[in-house]
Amino acid sequence: MNATMLLHRLKLLLHRLKSVLRHLEEHPRLRRVILASVLLSLPVVLGAAGEEQAAGRAQAAANRVAERAAGSAQDPTLRELVGQRFVVAMQGTSPSPALLARIQRGEVGGIILFGGNIESRAQLARSVAAMQQAARTSGRPPLLIATDQEGGKIRRVPWAGPALATSDLGRLSPAHIQREARAAGLRLRSAGINVDLAPVADVPAAGSFMALERRTFASDARRVAAAATAFARGLESARVAPALKHFPGIGRATRNTDRTAVVLPATLAELTRTDLLPVRKAIAAGAPIVMISNATYPALDAKPAPWSPRIQALLRSTLGFEGVTITDSLDGAAASRGRTIESVSSLAAQAGIDLLLLTGTEASSGGAYESVVRAAERGKIPVAGLQRSYARITALKEAVG
Repeated sequence: MNATMLLHRLKLLLHRLKSVLRHLEEHPRLRRVILASVLLSLPVVLGAAGEEQAAGRAQAAANRVAERAAGSAQDPTLRELVGQRFVVAMQGTSPSPALLARIQRGEVGGIILFGGNIESRAQLARSVAAMQQAARTSGRPPLLIATDQEGGKIRRVPWAGPALATSDLGRLSPAHIQREARAAGLRLRSAGINVDLAPVADVPAAGSFMALERRTFASDARRVAAAATAFARGLESARVAPALKHFPGIGRATRNTDRTAVVLPATLAELTRTDLLPVRKAIAAGAPIVMISNATYPALDAKPAPWSPRIQALLRSTLGFEGVTITDSLDGAAASRGRTIESVSSLAAQAGIDLLLLTGTEASSGGAYESVVRAAERGKIPVAGLQRSYARITALKEAVG
């Protein structure tokens, strides 16, 4: 298919979208979700390997949007708005009946998978299919299925790459890094995983625990920016959403931020010159997800990053990020600061982070969900903020198909 024909197909897609939107005048929130999903999908469509394949994906996306619009009679409830923000851990190698029930009720928006959840290709496929079916048959948006697949030892899916550690990948050309990430993304996608909590965009300083664990690309900010952007592009070409981490940077941390209440006293000028450069470049390239670190940055806010509105403002207002934000493990943030998971989940939601990552037990994440619902009911979390997050999250789900 030539470029003229592809453009014609895209015009037909947009015409169909306009037709759908005309039937949704009574549901403005759903209109925003659909429009955002199409806008986020366009870079993927236009950047696909083949024009015929691109047009086919565009038409399939249009069909999904139309079907969802036709079947949506009501706006989401407050409990459903809150539920889409929760990415929770699964216990064992198959989803429990309780977890499936939560998915069916719309109390879960995504699942985080760890090594203990994965024992074989067939088992993983069954588990993911069962959870997605629970969402689909109950009329919920599809789930985000996430894992940490950075490279080297930080790989939850053992048969997927990159086999090289991030520090070794950083010695390769951006084109080579992109190929490695695409190959990894294709394996993840075939297993039903649509979000990779990678690449690491941190710039290490002396004594960096991330560098000691070989999880950083390089010590030069520009090289990190080029490598992280290439890794992200490779994943996106496999229809896996990358999540850049850990904003605004933990390369200066000498201790693990999931286990220690780390305070990073860098000045705003230092952060801007070094730490923020890779994320700024990746945002310009269209990064869909940014993970917020668990550290505290006194130059930005006295509050820890997961519940700092100022750090959210830096990312969105100053750097212009319009995609989805996700916390690092809130269980780690709670434990290192002597807080409950319920309190930190509510604080992060109030700060405006879209996705709350809960890595503890299913019971603890269920309790955190109810806590955030109560905070929303009391007006501590504005409904408008819940709606904005819901729109961004649902658009991301459309983009990854």
